[in-house]
Amino acid sequence: MPQPFPLDAILATQGRELGVSPWMTVDQALIDAFAEATGDHQWIHVDPERAARESPYGCTIAHGLLTLSLMPAMRAEIGGLPSEGVGQAINYGYDEVRFLAPVKVGARIRLRAEVLEARPRARGALVKTRNTTEIEGSAKPAMVADSLVLLFP
Repeated sequence: MPQPFPLDAILATQGRELGVSPWMTVDQALIDAFAEATGDHQWIHVDPERAARESPYGCTIAHGLLTLSLMPAMRAEIGGLPSEGVGQAINYGYDEVRFLAPVKVGARIRLRAEVLEARPRARGALVKTRNTTEIEGSAKPAMVADSLVLLFP
């Protein structure tokens, strides 16, 4: 027998931190694979020698969109939202995304997630989550993204 949709439990997550993912390293192979997949071969991302000479960072940096695209995998490591009785979780988009600091090649990043808002929606719930990508050793985060997910039975 299917579990009932946990609307009350989902709504109770509002205002709570869901957790923090493990650290992951952003290496040149990952940056190059993203450049290959997207066609964005800008030298500051894919040319270590030129970046060492000409970049203000002294090395290559990850694409901002690579940082954003790593969010779902890191978010899955956190969990925190009720899942029993949830049949579908649909990415509904982003209210805001800001890239605040570069992710230098070799940096370790992790995601911190908190629920800003959870409200009933036809047959389910809409959850707005603040996702902050932290850089190890940096006071400034790489990215802050407010994402929306629709949850259905």
